[in-house]
Amino acid sequence: MAVAFEQGVRGSGIALDVESVSHRYGVEGRSLAVVDDVTLSLAPGEFVALLGPSGCGKSTLLRLAAGLESPSAGAVREDGRVIAGPNPDRILVFQDATLFPWRTVRGNVATGLEARGLLREKHDRIDEVLKLVKLEAFADFYPHQLSGGMAQRAALARALVNDPKLLLLDEPFGKLDSLTRLRMQNELLDLWTNVGFTALLVTHDVEEALLLADRVIVLSDRPARIVAQVSVAAPHPRRRDDPALIALRADLLATLGISHDV
Repeated sequence: MAVAFEQGVRGSGIALDVESVSHRYGVEGRSLAVVDDVTLSLAPGEFVALLGPSGCGKSTLLRLAAGLESPSAGAVREDGRVIAGPNPDRILVFQDATLFPWRTVRGNVATGLEARGLLREKHDRIDEVLKLVKLEAFADFYPHQLSGGMAQRAALARALVNDPKLLLLDEPFGKLDSLTRLRMQNELLDLWTNVGFTALLVTHDVEEALLLADRVIVLSDRPARIVAQVSVAAPHPRRRDDPALIALRADLLATLGISHDV
């Protein structure tokens, strides 16, 4: 089960337990193993990052946690209950913002509430999350009028309007330019601090993982197995030039088989 989490006061997140999970896909008549006997626990309100080679199974773990798929073996639990399907408590945010081009920012953010029949009851929540992601002045803009960072903020607002207890982030800033990515990392950290959800982030960026996460999990080549776990004790906000983080970065790169001078 999830271990106690002491950094900060969290309240609205869930405990996530991945218990001896393996997963396989059927591909052209053969079975392809993508996750192999992974056990991982997140405490309520914890921020954990997954690092690993492309195609190793990181995104599959997010889909299993979201309830979009069921594991071939093992179990994934939310607060001790087996996850059997999708739930607005668990929201997956993708690398692409995937906004509906014919709807305004406000309209896109409203989609989750509409689907759940809660739009009238929670209409004010839309304005609250737009303010939270600093898009209140762009509520009536359409996606083609937004920058990449603004579009990703709108995608985060669409997730947050459902008041998720677990936010699953699949390289959400991977397609942004470097400056926008740095801003979005800070904004995600602010959201996590203010809202208190549990966060599981997939990233290929070692520095991003160290700046944001309380723990960094390193996965092997496919099928994904856990090869290392690193706790990051530095308080937020963290500095990229912190000698302790630089040392952790070197250790993680070495674990990933990459030269320290990268």
